[in-house]
Amino acid sequence: MRSSGRGRSTDLRGRARRRIRDEVERFVVPAAYARVMFPGGGQPDLQAILQQAQQMQQALAAAQDQLANEEVTGSAGGGLVTATMTGSGELTAVTIAPAAVDPDDLETLQDLVVAAVRDASRLAGELTADRMGPLAGGLGGALPGLPGA
Repeated sequence: MRSSGRGRSTDLRGRARRRIRDEVERFVVPAAYARVMFPGGGQPDLQAILQQAQQMQQALAAAQDQLANEEVTGSAGGGLVTATMTGSGELTAVTIAPAAVDPDDLETLQDLVVAAVRDASRLAGELTADRMGPLAGGLGGALPGLPGA
């Protein structure tokens, strides 16, 4: 005689619960590891960690504001073409000297503009690394793309 099927569904639910329990146990930090991570087995001072994170967030916002207000100027062709960019990477101006304009050779002018923008971008990157690098050290290590990364 066939059963009503309850036994099979209960068995499946039991296996599912065991599987979930096993997965959770894999991610729980055993007490022995906690003692290694926090000497003496104590817990970290979460309030102090949160305060430090808030201070770092404020310092980061101030550095970003400062970068947005600082400008760098890259040049090409001995200054015939200049490109000005904010520290945050926004291109604000391109200046072309009349001597750089030759209607028969626009390709050279285009190359000079690209070179000037690249130079300004490089300088903006250096400025960003200079301003943000010390903040990355406060995170316990360098961040990718910043000095020391």
